Amino acid sequence: MDVFERPIDFLKGIGPNRSKILYEELNIRTYRDFLFFFPYRYVDRSKFHLIHSLNPSHIDVQIRGKFLDTNIIHQKKGKRLSAIFSDGNSNIELVWFRGYKWIKEKIDFNSDYVVYGKVNWFDNRPSIAHPELTKIDNYNLKKISGIYPIYSSTEKTLRFGISQKIIRQAMHNLIDILKNDLSESLSKKIISELKLISLQESFSNIHFPKSDVDLIKARFRLKFEELFFIQLQLLKRYSHNKTKIKGYVFNKVGEFFNVFYKNHLPFDLTNDQKKVLKEIRKDLGTGGQMNRLLQGDVGSGKTIVALLSMLIALDNKFQACFMAPTEILAYQHYDSLKSFLKDMPIQVEILTGSTKSSIRKDIHEKLIKGQINIIVGTHSLIEDKVNFKNLGIVIIDEQHRFGVAQRAKLWYKNNFPPHVLVMTATPIPRTLAMSIYGDLDFSIIRELPPGRKQIKTFLMGENKRLRLFKFIKEQIEFGKQIFIVYPLIEESQKMDYKDLMDGYESICREFPLPKYRISVMHGKMKTEDKDYEMKRFLEGKSQIMVSTTVIEVGVNIPNANVMVIESAERFGLSQLHQLRGRVGRSNEQSFCILMKGKKISNDAKLRLETMKNTSDGFEIAEVDLKLRGPGDIAGTLQSGLVKLKIADLVKDQEILKVARNYAKILVNTDPELEHDENKCIKLELSKITSNKKIWNLIS
Repeated sequence: MDVFERPIDFLKGIGPNRSKILYEELNIRTYRDFLFFFPYRYVDRSKFHLIHSLNPSHIDVQIRGKFLDTNIIHQKKGKRLSAIFSDGNSNIELVWFRGYKWIKEKIDFNSDYVVYGKVNWFDNRPSIAHPELTKIDNYNLKKISGIYPIYSSTEKTLRFGISQKIIRQAMHNLIDILKNDLSESLSKKIISELKLISLQESFSNIHFPKSDVDLIKARFRLKFEELFFIQLQLLKRYSHNKTKIKGYVFNKVGEFFNVFYKNHLPFDLTNDQKKVLKEIRKDLGTGGQMNRLLQGDVGSGKTIVALLSMLIALDNKFQACFMAPTEILAYQHYDSLKSFLKDMPIQVEILTGSTKSSIRKDIHEKLIKGQINIIVGTHSLIEDKVNFKNLGIVIIDEQHRFGVAQRAKLWYKNNFPPHVLVMTATPIPRTLAMSIYGDLDFSIIRELPPGRKQIKTFLMGENKRLRLFKFIKEQIEFGKQIFIVYPLIEESQKMDYKDLMDGYESICREFPLPKYRISVMHGKMKTEDKDYEMKRFLEGKSQIMVSTTVIEVGVNIPNANVMVIESAERFGLSQLHQLRGRVGRSNEQSFCILMKGKKISNDAKLRLETMKNTSDGFEIAEVDLKLRGPGDIAGTLQSGLVKLKIADLVKDQEILKVARNYAKILVNTDPELEHDENKCIKLELSKITSNKKIWNLIS
């Protein structure tokens, strides 16, 4: 057995009971898992604190002194040991709720001790629960000083006696066991050029650094290595897709494209749209498979680019498929494409979960015969029964809403895989995109279509409520529709926020029937009821939509020009931006009103000010990344993102760039990693990927 895969049961200081808890609570099963269980912070144990100088800002403290007294105290549940510890001037209470008999017997009143632990405060008096105790002689002997690692724990790990001391001792034992097995995973060239310390030193210093310099060197080496191997996987897959996977050659731009472009295109394309089309056209003519990500803010005109790309496929005698995550979006795209192509001999159909069996069967037959040029649909398009005569291109809208396996199914509808264009209206910061979509070609549309006005954004407090109602009534008089979005469905006992139904009732009072008609939509409603309410609003049968955040991404209601977001401080930046994008779909002026509470955090203030000051989705995404970190954002983009162990996509952007550059050079010069100097990299890469499923074919 590989020593790294050995269960931690065998590790001295752990054993079967503790290993069970470590696996359940911290997902640590093997020596490798434990080795990569990095400290989340460090403390300086070279300093001693005086008891009288302690204050609530202190977290972990170290005190030198003697025990004065111990006492076992009976409680409602069980007992505790209370000890009085003195530094010679002041006293502090030390408390144990577990193992107190053994601790009491162990305490030597004639010896000096070093006490270390977390300070708790009650009635302005400090105490330390379950401190580490070390006799001063042993402290000096062990040279316990300098930088000390602190590891993550849970209530359960602490309850089962897995203290920081236990973890540190076990980690010492592990590093000693593995010291001869930590062979290099990077080439001598990379190590030399970047002046990296050895892998063995890195792990030793990350867990037990002797100085700040040692810790910095260890962190850099391990962060670089983690990011390097992620980038290497992405770039190797990118290279494989480009060189090994054959795609259909669309060698002409013909009648469908040219007639539509010259006679039916309802507006001039922006420079960004033209640039993206050129990139797509080039991809389609290479003989390889296109795998391209198209990022464009809400309303930037991605759909027309997708349509023109599909027309190129039709000119080359191929079919096109347009996939959306929901029925509402699918029908919206279907109606939009039908409208664009109404004067052209192009057969467009739609297939969703609610398509009747008879119609479904007819569509299946027509697809196989090639009688349908463009099919729009939801997940129904990837069912085994759906087959094409010659599927040439797949457009995937709001692609993060589709699972890996679902998307990959589209590859197997043909002898050759179809070209793939995935689109998202969620702006992705470049560093994050490099880690999620590093195997794809990128296209970005930043420009808004000509005549499209910027959404005016206002920040209002409760004192402006009447002014808001007056403004809404004025807009309704102009024939416009209004979104009002709430963050909660049910009343929160902890926070002073109106819930959705309270808000709905107050809106009904202010905007009574029959003059005003109001729709309501929230997550607890049945799907058919939500669809009914949304359809009412879409058709203009109601003027106000009171909703939670279940408003569909991408739903286009050109007549809705006002978005009111209640308790806006409770939303993330990405959410706020997406919600604002539900309006501003026409050339008329649109508005977003952010209603805020009285007391808001500094982060919330920054979010709201960012929304007020900019409408650039990419600028907003960068601020969001800095505020939230990559975890939450990535989770909404792609569930398959590798969970980083030590690197941070926000803080380590420069290391990421260096790692990607070295990975790129390696893939260009030695794509199969056959050179002798790269054998160690190849070996490490095979270890990383051996226990994983093959990465998804379509990102």
